Amino acid sequence: MKNEHLKHLSGLLLATLFISTSGVLGKYIAMPSEVIVWFRSAIAMAFLYFYCKVKNISLKITHARDIPSLVVSSLFLGAHWITYFYALKLSNVAIGVLSLYTFPVITAMLEPLFMKTKFDYVHILLAVLVLLGVYILVPNLNLQSSYTKGILFGVLSAFLYAVRSLILKRNHTHKYHGSTIMFYQTLVISIVLIPVLFFMEVSNITTQYPYVLLLGILTTALGHSLMVRAFKHFSVSTATIISSVQPIFGIVLAFIFLNEIPTTNTYFGGLLILSTVVIESFRSRKR
Repeated sequence: MKNEHLKHLSGLLLATLFISTSGVLGKYIAMPSEVIVWFRSAIAMAFLYFYCKVKNISLKITHARDIPSLVVSSLFLGAHWITYFYALKLSNVAIGVLSLYTFPVITAMLEPLFMKTKFDYVHILLAVLVLLGVYILVPNLNLQSSYTKGILFGVLSAFLYAVRSLILKRNHTHKYHGSTIMFYQTLVISIVLIPVLFFMEVSNITTQYPYVLLLGILTTALGHSLMVRAFKHFSVSTATIISSVQPIFGIVLAFIFLNEIPTTNTYFGGLLILSTVVIESFRSRKR
């Protein structure tokens, strides 16, 4: 039983590491956010299709009633990615990824409404600690600042991601493989965003394609499939709080690849966020 829990926890942390690469890639890729998201989705969709065929993972939607909620959750995911990339481009990786990590707070508040369960006040406390960690990292809020606009886009992105995750948890993760869900989500996003290819600048793809491929395959196809699979073994609140280690991964990657140097506040805020991850990991093991 403990070995199974460790396996599931390792999968969740690996998913978090893969997804954390989105900060560096989203900041680095020199294309409009909507265009990046289209390429991200289209590449991930193609990869997931062949992956599911090779692994003999069914792509069949067994019930027609599952389609509307799957489409709606896909739209929330696409909007989450776009607003997140706006947050990154308006600020930096540290602020973008850390403002996104208000979503454990939002998830903890919304989960009882979606899942018809009682509030877990420990989850709310841990989520507030994550929020406090974010505040320590970016305490100076000036509405005229592009950094503040980045934070607001990050919080909006967090809300969209929380709703999408809860829709999947309530309707789909117990029925379908994570790769199947992500295939259809990236398919919907790719179709919806086709018009951006005709109205926005796409010529930079000739120099940016290696990074877009990484974003589509490593970050999206592999990372998000593993994350969706984790929802089978953890509540959404538990999964999101544990995955709050993502800002730490993102900041380290930004330091290595973009030379973004963390401040003292980054260390203190990051330590607080990481502490909530450790606490929730032990709590989830005991259930």
